[in-house]
Amino acid sequence: MKADKKLKIVIVMPAYNAAKTLEKTYEEIPAGSYDEIILVDDASKDSTVELAKKLNLIVKEHPKNKGYGANQKTCYTEALARGADVIVMLHPDNQYDPAIIPNIALPIIQGQAEAVLASRFLRDPLEGGPIKGGMPVYKYISNVMLTFIENVVLNTYFSEFHTGYRAYSRKALESIRFMENSDNFLFDNEIIIQLIIKKMRFKEIGVRTRYFKEASSVGFFTSVRYGLGILKTLVKYMLHVNNIKRFPQFE
Repeated sequence: MKADKKLKIVIVMPAYNAAKTLEKTYEEIPAGSYDEIILVDDASKDSTVELAKKLNLIVKEHPKNKGYGANQKTCYTEALARGADVIVMLHPDNQYDPAIIPNIALPIIQGQAEAVLASRFLRDPLEGGPIKGGMPVYKYISNVMLTFIENVVLNTYFSEFHTGYRAYSRKALESIRFMENSDNFLFDNEIIIQLIIKKMRFKEIGVRTRYFKEASSVGFFTSVRYGLGILKTLVKYMLHVNNIKRFPQFE
């Protein structure tokens, strides 16, 4: 993409029961850093939809809960349909710092990358890393271990694979079959692998996070299932790239 072209930047928010944190997240988004915000509500049981409409966000509703990955599928489909050139995914739970949205979008705007990941593991040397921000120790350890394994298998050098704060170019999303991915948390890893197979360019930037009661966070056993799912996905990747067994999502 050429830097001199005015690109349409759309923020997408996959939401579920985010009424307590949505407004604060919205208020921290830098003015002028986006053209539209789309919130996709996954059948929340609170007032997320009513609040989003009050904030004049574009709201799409799932009539029943479909899962985090299915929510992202709607987010990206809607953003592309509305002509987005840069799509930034921001969780409305206020865990990730919205102030860095211009920094996330910039590498795509300047044509330096097709995907940008906001990593909790690119530490500020004075302020510390994700544990200081409140990340549970078991999540920190599992994140480091899984990221190491994925880097070895995929021949990459990411500081973190598991951030929920990302930006994609239109080119990136149109080049892959993201609708073939999981409807749950594995979606985040599957889309990275798809983009690696397509040889898309990545950038990472650091982000501060905060962990608190209202911030969405998966429990221990869900995290274990997630980790096992990632290992299974890596096996599928190896089978696919070595032409032992092909998988439609990686075509």
